[in-house]
Amino acid sequence: MSIPGMRRATIGLTALAVTALGAVTAAPDQAEAGPKPVDVKLLAINDLHGNLEPPSGSSGTIAGQNAGGVEYLATQLAKLRGDSKKKQEHTITVAAGDLIGASPLLSAAFHDEPTIEALNLAGLDFASVGNHEFDEGASELLRIQNGGCHPVDGCADGTPYKGAEFQYLSANAFKTATGKPLLPPYAVKKVDGVKVGFIGMTLEGTPEIVSQQGVAGLTFADEADTANRYARILQAQGVQSIVVLLHEGGVQTTGSDINGCAGFSGPIVDIVNRMDPAIDAVVSGHTHQAYNCEVNGKLVTSASSFGRLVTDIDLSIDRQTGDVRTAKANNVVVTRDVAKDPAQTTLINHYKTALGPVATKVVGQTSAAITKTPEVLIGSAPCDYKVIKGSCGESALGNVIADAQLAATDDEQGAVAAFMNPGGVRADLDAGPVTYEEAFTVQPFANNLVTLDLTGAQLYCMLEQQFVAGPVLLPSSTVRYVVDLNGTTGTTADPCSGTRIVRGSLTIGGTAVTADATYRITVNNFLAGGGDGFSVLTGGKNMVTGPIDLDAFVAYLTEKSPVSAPALDRIRTTAEVPAA
Repeated sequence: MSIPGMRRATIGLTALAVTALGAVTAAPDQAEAGPKPVDVKLLAINDLHGNLEPPSGSSGTIAGQNAGGVEYLATQLAKLRGDSKKKQEHTITVAAGDLIGASPLLSAAFHDEPTIEALNLAGLDFASVGNHEFDEGASELLRIQNGGCHPVDGCADGTPYKGAEFQYLSANAFKTATGKPLLPPYAVKKVDGVKVGFIGMTLEGTPEIVSQQGVAGLTFADEADTANRYARILQAQGVQSIVVLLHEGGVQTTGSDINGCAGFSGPIVDIVNRMDPAIDAVVSGHTHQAYNCEVNGKLVTSASSFGRLVTDIDLSIDRQTGDVRTAKANNVVVTRDVAKDPAQTTLINHYKTALGPVATKVVGQTSAAITKTPEVLIGSAPCDYKVIKGSCGESALGNVIADAQLAATDDEQGAVAAFMNPGGVRADLDAGPVTYEEAFTVQPFANNLVTLDLTGAQLYCMLEQQFVAGPVLLPSSTVRYVVDLNGTTGTTADPCSGTRIVRGSLTIGGTAVTADATYRITVNNFLAGGGDGFSVLTGGKNMVTGPIDLDAFVAYLTEKSPVSAPALDRIRTTAEVPAA
């Protein structure tokens, strides 16, 4: 789509077209010419992560309102589709990945089959594949799409699993052996005589944030190049209205308007700027942010996460040319002041019964709420480790988890420190009793703990990598170090060349770390395999696989109750500790 008169703005040092979006609009003479256009409505979600029941804590609010839960989501979708048959036929419901994976126990205990069934009931049509759809590997994703009982656990709720009634689309995840896409790369939907094409894909960096077992046998291609390739294929088929469902995103760096685009930045900006003009809109995700933008003449949206928003997109399509004439969007809060969808309630109750008493078992106590919210280490709020590397520091709950991992491995494995990746901390803990289900929701990945030997030089390099490729790791209570706010960042080729970590400041157990000494360190198997860009960890020696991370967390909560939020004093900056 190429539309005259479109607004332009610049970001940073490049001429990027990013503005807050009202509507992408054709010139008046275009709007008046020809027969009446076809109105098509897209309803979009992203990053549901199996949240069937209303999420709790900060994960369950947005724009000052309690939000989320599939019983309310289904009702809101039906309301937005409208009552008339014509409106419903002109509505397409889509998603931008991470519908499953990192899910609460109610869904995860059944390998996320409940979430797929809930989305079937909600009328989802097409979805891109997010990185979390690969958590259990390509074969499991194909089972989720096509149906059949799990090869190990069977159909655990006692009923057959029929698969997704919607179509997963995966344009840039290829089988390495054949070079063919794992799933259909695109789909076309005809609405009142006009064709709308959808291209689905995940972020190219998926192998860096998913376990190696999850992406075994797969290759991921560049997002913009892939989108452009399939846009040309769709155009050759007479499809001129093209929407990309992309599991990659950005963040508003100032402001919190769910329909805003203030200071918009992140990986998706470069991707969309390289997309073909034929692409009209990009429904995005991954960063769990809400935004409504215009980037390079294209509508770019995200509906935050956990089913708290629906993006209501209106396309006006020229009946003669098939081109999008106008595109506008509105992020709508999934409030809980509407009637619950009865079919979703029945589904939830079925799985709650099947889950039994395991979920409600109390495993510990907290003296007050302990949150996963990170402190801002470098830069200014908001802190988003998925977009701005090295910007986020400690979080109270992340520190607790690191302490739990050290406690599980210090005696048997001789660990002296532990580090946790913030992306693995998925929910807050409320004050009071902690159930097994709540603990699972915090740590749902079932990663094994791995204890390994690193030299002091490797430890410093690992900490420097936080500012090159990965997030700032959450350290156990035995660790202290100082970040130089004026230090230089290393390169991808040589992360160890960075000077962000003040040399001599890293201590373990109160003793300064020296370059040649060896230290036993505990991480999860995701990090040990180089996840989140921490390639230095793959050079660790004497690796020993330990317990499941959730088991270590539960044991710690039980032993240490009531657990309190620890101080955020393990990572300090030169603003707090001036250089000598």
